[in-house]
Amino acid sequence: MEGKVNQRILTRINNRRLSIIVFSLFSSWMLAFPFEGRILYELMSFHNISSNSFIFSTMVAHFLGLLLSWTFVKTMRAAKKFILFSVAFCIIASCIFFFEPSFLWRAALLVAAFLIGCCVAAWSFFLKGFTPKNDRIKTIADGLIGSNILMILLNMSAIHVSPYAGLGFSIVALGMAFLFGLKLPTEENSDSPLISQLKEVHVDKYGSLIFLCLFIVIITINSGLMYHVQGPAFAHLEWLTSWYWAIPYIIALFIMRNLPRKTNRSYILYVAIAMIGFSFIAFMALDRSWMSYLIVNTLMLGASGVFDLFWWSILGEALEFDKNPAKIMGIGLSSNVLGVMLGGVIGSVINRQSLDATLLALGVVCITLIMLPPLHKRLTALLIDHVYLTAISEIPPQEQIQMDSYITLEDKLTERESEITTLLLKGKTYRMIAEELHVSQNTVKTHIKNIYSKAEVQSRSELMNLLLDKELSSKEPANT
Repeated sequence: MEGKVNQRILTRINNRRLSIIVFSLFSSWMLAFPFEGRILYELMSFHNISSNSFIFSTMVAHFLGLLLSWTFVKTMRAAKKFILFSVAFCIIASCIFFFEPSFLWRAALLVAAFLIGCCVAAWSFFLKGFTPKNDRIKTIADGLIGSNILMILLNMSAIHVSPYAGLGFSIVALGMAFLFGLKLPTEENSDSPLISQLKEVHVDKYGSLIFLCLFIVIITINSGLMYHVQGPAFAHLEWLTSWYWAIPYIIALFIMRNLPRKTNRSYILYVAIAMIGFSFIAFMALDRSWMSYLIVNTLMLGASGVFDLFWWSILGEALEFDKNPAKIMGIGLSSNVLGVMLGGVIGSVINRQSLDATLLALGVVCITLIMLPPLHKRLTALLIDHVYLTAISEIPPQEQIQMDSYITLEDKLTERESEITTLLLKGKTYRMIAEELHVSQNTVKTHIKNIYSKAEVQSRSELMNLLLDKELSSKEPANT
């Protein structure tokens, strides 16, 4: 039994990391190329082609891919096959852009944008299968951080070297995604330990998710305005914008990912809404210098990081609502794309006037402020312990005890402590662990002391019993 549990723990951790790598690689291509990507903009500019129609039609195709993916991706095996096929097609489609512009450019881009949207939704099978529900916010944050770091590198190569250099490196990213994708499993780890439960209450689950989607559409209108109003206004700061653009977004994701669990993140949502409003006020009031750009972009992208992780993580935990997780994730994220498209259209209509854009953005901020309290109430009725919704300290003591039993040990341990725990559960002695990790036995003893303290046990056998008890409890049906 001990060996079986050890193997399951190792498999779950490895598959989780593998899924993050695959997501980061193909998403970096998506962000740098078809999804308002700088590689595409640079290619269009290089050939003196208007990018407006290309960008909008590509966004529509991406939206449809997210929205419709669940109709033909219904199992993890199908999700893996579809991701591999889509990534392979995107490699071929990208290669077409090394040739002179032709109708093939648009055709290849539209199909690739559709398929990559399907890939994002299909990835939810691996998110659901190999990340315990309480930990999905971290897996999602890691994927978004990784993809945005890679996107920055791809953008910089396209801007400062050549569009074709960026295109070439993006193809390399896709090639690596394909190779790692070959290792993705095809069976869900359905008996993963330490997975928490949804509240068994009589609430309108899909009604609440529809309300969330409406909220996403409205608030991401400001993201569309950012692309088409704020961004072009600072285009002359090419060196700065090429690398700093996503930095506040990454920092916000990192901070939200690593906040102590007892932190009430719901208040941070209101701060993020205020940041969006102040970003557009600063855009209207300030000049177009590099200092102004730092202020405007930091406020806007920092808020975007907070909210993106909010709805991504809500959707991640709501994957339990449907047998096909691609339906929940695809429809939810298509709302994001729809909001960006609407913001882009509105931004084009108002012709980049800072006053008009600011008034519209502030109107959106007011609407989202009105929507957030009832949205919070609805979502809290569905999810017992989502970190964005309710601080643990505000939950009655009896429910806190129940929640604590579902918090994963992995969430409490450092990376080194997780490695030592795995070796410890495999029956390795202190000396064997020290030799394998190239550390002293005293260091190993210190780490194990910390592990026992965090797990609130006194010995290896108690640690094993703890994991077995929690695994068995996770298999018991929830009380109604």
